[in-house]
Amino acid sequence: MKSLFALAGLSAAALTLAACGQPAEKPTDAAAVLGTVTVTDAWCRPTPNGAKAGGCYVTLTAGSDDRLVSVSTPLADTAQIHEMKMENGMMSMSELKDGLPLPAGQKVELKPGSTHIMLMGLRDPLVDGGVASFTLTFEKAPAIGVHAAVKQPPVVDSEE
Repeated sequence: MKSLFALAGLSAAALTLAACGQPAEKPTDAAAVLGTVTVTDAWCRPTPNGAKAGGCYVTLTAGSDDRLVSVSTPLADTAQIHEMKMENGMMSMSELKDGLPLPAGQKVELKPGSTHIMLMGLRDPLVDGGVASFTLTFEKAPAIGVHAAVKQPPVVDSEE
């Protein structure tokens, strides 16, 4: 009987952990829990005056195979998952209509010049030092609210 109660207690603890996820405010590099997605390094680029579009970036680690399927925010009319790539010597950007695959245990970095979150129809500019809030929705894991710092991108040293 004791082992039945112990098993029930362990099962409840595992379900609780799986449902929680990692909040973006407390990033961690620990292994993701099965059925969750960990969000780290969330930030958005400040927008120039009058710009109606802005980019946001995060690193996602899924505990099991999953997919980022949508982004929503009250800051803009639309938020999309975008991919940038070179085609015939030209940089192109397009929405990933089927979402972004998140292989289990692998960090997927959304970054400038690559896959990113595009906020279109911004209601107000993204101001350096501010915070941009948005919600990430996944195919399997629970949705996660993200509070991303608005800041200038890191300077890349071209001499390395």
